[in-house]
Amino acid sequence: MVPVSVSPVLPAPASDVLAPSAPAEPSAAAPGLAAAAPAASVAAAPTQAELLAYVTRVAADAALIASLPLDPEGRTWVRLDGPGGSEAWLIGWPPGTGTGWHDHADSVGAFLTADGELTENSLAARLPTDGWKTLELTDGVDRSRRLAAGRGRAFGRHHVHEVFNESPDRHAISVHAYYPPLPQIRRYSRTGQTLRLEQVERPGDWQ
Repeated sequence: MVPVSVSPVLPAPASDVLAPSAPAEPSAAAPGLAAAAPAASVAAAPTQAELLAYVTRVAADAALIASLPLDPEGRTWVRLDGPGGSEAWLIGWPPGTGTGWHDHADSVGAFLTADGELTENSLAARLPTDGWKTLELTDGVDRSRRLAAGRGRAFGRHHVHEVFNESPDRHAISVHAYYPPLPQIRRYSRTGQTLRLEQVERPGDWQ
């Protein structure tokens, strides 16, 4: 199955995002010297806020959302062209399906429910990136939110969560974007406060 996000870090509100300053007027070159050629521009990596804006726009495209094939048994997905080289997906969720606990390694991301409702459980804690198999979680790290159509979230690196459709009879559809494109997904099992690393998936496993 494709990655879904699908994090305790939320994007800054629009009023807190600084607009780029206007470029300075070019100064005249000194006599006898040629003006330096402008440096080649390098596209900036999309921010969490920009990824959230992207999935919001895509989710508002009713024709695209309606075009996703839905399956009564398993999740379906279509790869999209995300902004700035990001990886993006449109995903359908049959009733009762979910991801299990997982993270997205060094990628930041965003997702938004386009139709139906999804539930996200997440951990408000940063886990060690490597070198462990089992962790004991402390009390108070669990977070849960319900994301009805039109609601979404952004998240930072190493965000650990699970996403699922609790409805007994209705599909949900969501849009997801990640940057950089997912290098791996780590999947976990959980028993009480014990989190165990079970599997590491690479892009070839879901593309």
